[in-house]
Amino acid sequence: MNFEHLSRLGISRRTAAGYVLAALAAASTALLAKPLSEFIDQANIIMLFLLMVFLVALRFGRGPAILAAFAGVGLFDFFFVQPHLSFAVADAQYLITFLVMLAVALTTGHLVAQLRQHADDASLREQDTLALYEMARQMAGTTALEQVAEIARRFLRDVSGAQCSLWLPDAEGSLAALDDAYPLGDAALAKRVYTRGEAIEQAGMSGQGEALICLPLSAPMALRGVMVALLPASEASRQHHLLITVASLVAIAVERQHYVEVARMAEVQMASERLRNSVLAALSHDLRTPLTALVGLADTLVLAGQGTAAAIPEPHAETALALRDQAQRLAAMVTNLLDLARLSVGEQPLRREWQSIEEVFGSALQLLGSALAGHPVRIDLPPAMPLLEFDAVLLERVICNLLDNAAKHTPDGTEIRLSASIDADRARITVCDSGPGYPDLPGLAQPFVRGDAESVRPGAGLGLAICKAIVAAHGGVLALDNRPQGGARAQFSLPLGSPPRIEEESGEMAA
Repeated sequence: MNFEHLSRLGISRRTAAGYVLAALAAASTALLAKPLSEFIDQANIIMLFLLMVFLVALRFGRGPAILAAFAGVGLFDFFFVQPHLSFAVADAQYLITFLVMLAVALTTGHLVAQLRQHADDASLREQDTLALYEMARQMAGTTALEQVAEIARRFLRDVSGAQCSLWLPDAEGSLAALDDAYPLGDAALAKRVYTRGEAIEQAGMSGQGEALICLPLSAPMALRGVMVALLPASEASRQHHLLITVASLVAIAVERQHYVEVARMAEVQMASERLRNSVLAALSHDLRTPLTALVGLADTLVLAGQGTAAAIPEPHAETALALRDQAQRLAAMVTNLLDLARLSVGEQPLRREWQSIEEVFGSALQLLGSALAGHPVRIDLPPAMPLLEFDAVLLERVICNLLDNAAKHTPDGTEIRLSASIDADRARITVCDSGPGYPDLPGLAQPFVRGDAESVRPGAGLGLAICKAIVAAHGGVLALDNRPQGGARAQFSLPLGSPPRIEEESGEMAA
């Protein structure tokens, strides 16, 4: 047998051996049945040939089974039908026997070969499933994107003989090959797949019957990149489902790495925030005692310079007054830092009581009497404003900070509006002004962030940060925006809840 000639005809060595063994099986059956022909009926000999076809189909497949069927019919005619050792047929009824024998053999061979093919396919699917499970298990333990790419490359190389490259977006959103040494495809092709979110298949770069398949890495939350696979064109359709499955597993692994990095950065940021708050709290607490003494001493000097018989000369009295003002400002700043640190770490207890928001508005306006002297303040309250549960001291501080912030950054004579309204199950408090509005600055309510860093107005950028922390402690969110008609707007909400019922006194008790 010239196997090189068969290979040129597209027949593999294994297939050619199957045909040869099928022919040998048919001949062996004839040789085995010939001595038995004197003792058994021809119908049983036909069963032996059918059994041979069944075994050939089970072992070698459809093609050799067909050869065995025809060879079996021919050998049965040659050796077991009168006249023997001749293909002539003495009785025409044997033609029906031959046709039925051939039909049964072909049908049996086809069904058995099909069953064998299904069994082989099931075995291959089972192997692929086990390999996918192992790959998923390995990817679950990865800690770097390079490990994900290496596992995917090794799996595709071992299972389907394909090569693989991953194209992932960087911090700016531009795609880059994770394997810079031998990337498959190009940036333009990967970008097209990433932008459209659809797979693209094209001829391989080598032009040797290879297919280049680009699949988007579609994770549950977002598109995470592109996987490019290079494999023989004849295997492209059969391996397409496997490639899609691998791309899904890679996408999930890449997304997990992304969120692991996000969680790590958030943890570092939280630890840094806790450390900063601890340092601020410690410094503020240690500074309060000497600052209190400094404010007291400066106030004593001012009082001494304002008496009828001044203990200090006039120029020094002005210096003492400036010293007191700056000491008070520094003491207020330290107090703000301490309160902010306590609120951030949840160490500031809230003394919630059911109170009227109108009283808080009134006390805040009274405290800011001089600061609001140049601004008319308009108060809007609904006729039946219910009681709210809050910490009056802290909420008064929020209102004072928002009103003082509005007064500092708006021209004299402009109106400031303080209002409260009912919005579903929450009470909404709003402070609006008619000034230039809030600057487009990210993190405006963060500590030490000022809208105008070069402003000559006093302040350390803690007012809005304290307001945000107090509102958050009450279960709300401080929102800062600019009104369409101009001016800044700060608003937050408080839950309405169920205030206690105030029972009216009976007539007897009133008497």
